[in-house]
Amino acid sequence: MLKAIILIGGPQKGTRFRPLSFEVPKPLFPVAGVPMLQHHIEACAQVPDMKEIILIGFYQPNDELNRFISSAQQEFKIPIRYLQEFAALGTGGGIYHFRDQILSGGPAAFFLMNADVCSEFPLQEMLRFHRQHGENHCGVLLGTTANRTQSLNYGCIVENHETNEVLHFVEKPSTFVSDIINCGIYLFTPDIFGHIGTVFQRNQQERIQEELTNGKQMPEVIRLEQDIFTTLAGQKKLFVYKTQYFWSQIKSAGSAIYASRLYLKQYHQTHPERLATNQDGTPKIIGDVYIHPTANIDPSAVLGANVSIGKGVTIGGGVRVRESIVLHGAVLQDHCCVLNSIVGWDSTVGKWARVEGTPSDPNPNDPYAKIDSETLFRDGGLTPSITILGCNVNIPSEVIIRNSIVLPHKDLNRSFQNQIIL
Repeated sequence: MLKAIILIGGPQKGTRFRPLSFEVPKPLFPVAGVPMLQHHIEACAQVPDMKEIILIGFYQPNDELNRFISSAQQEFKIPIRYLQEFAALGTGGGIYHFRDQILSGGPAAFFLMNADVCSEFPLQEMLRFHRQHGENHCGVLLGTTANRTQSLNYGCIVENHETNEVLHFVEKPSTFVSDIINCGIYLFTPDIFGHIGTVFQRNQQERIQEELTNGKQMPEVIRLEQDIFTTLAGQKKLFVYKTQYFWSQIKSAGSAIYASRLYLKQYHQTHPERLATNQDGTPKIIGDVYIHPTANIDPSAVLGANVSIGKGVTIGGGVRVRESIVLHGAVLQDHCCVLNSIVGWDSTVGKWARVEGTPSDPNPNDPYAKIDSETLFRDGGLTPSITILGCNVNIPSEVIIRNSIVLPHKDLNRSFQNQIIL
């Protein structure tokens, strides 16, 4: 018997996914036409003997989350429930806090994954790899190869090339350690809780000492990467399974467009029915495009490559959309152009307007390149990136919005470039 745990986090203070996360929890943001989290759940549901999927985070339960869980349970025929942390407890603290719930029913092992990654999720391959390595270890980490420079932005894994044992683990090192990076997807046996418990007890003693000495309360955070993996590496307790499939983080809105491209490409094998095709009386399709069945699109529009059109979207004649996500209820009026952008819920782009961003894709000439973590500002100005329109934004006719972030409920009256419009 197996279980799967998905860490969905909670409301973030950072701005890299704003203004989109104002309207919907980030794990429910649509990527390639379906909520980001649905890709994880679908992969988990396909693993034989999977009994339950548990979501752990510190979002307040809300209608959006409840509706998603209810529809996912019906679609994938598997129990799914949400456990709310009282505060952000870290990647290890959350599962330790709910360890009794996770271990109820006596699972032999459980998958643990972060919600903000996109992947082909080779879970069944990880399970086979886990069983081939006997019963003495307590975890398998999914790893992939990055280039030397970008590896410094991730957890780096040094492995024994013959046995795949994790010999050394460093989270975001300052100098090069290894080109194998941690993907944030794991398979653990219940033994992992013994190791987390040791760290928990040590932290409790340190917290009490800190409170007595300085009167400060230390947070009850346990991080798998810094607190657990670094200790267990080299003890024959952790192994790494390296995937050749695609993998990327979804930390920013720009990376959501890149993730959408990866998933749309995967649909050729997994969900060809989700991909739009060229037919008489329909818009021209270039490359991989998802169109919700309720969208109303003029046949003279041109869509693609890498375009996702949401529920109830209206697209007028002569419109061009490329490398973009258009969310439900948006209206793109005649002859407007949307490139490298996310158009928010119920927003309107006027006639002959142009909404354009700068793609933040990995280097196409480097097979191991990953998407760079974007800083919002560089050299005193806004870093050129994709353009984001929050919900219910109105762009007038015949203006250009380039490399800008527009917060919700704004009526613009002129062109903007490289600005955050509050």
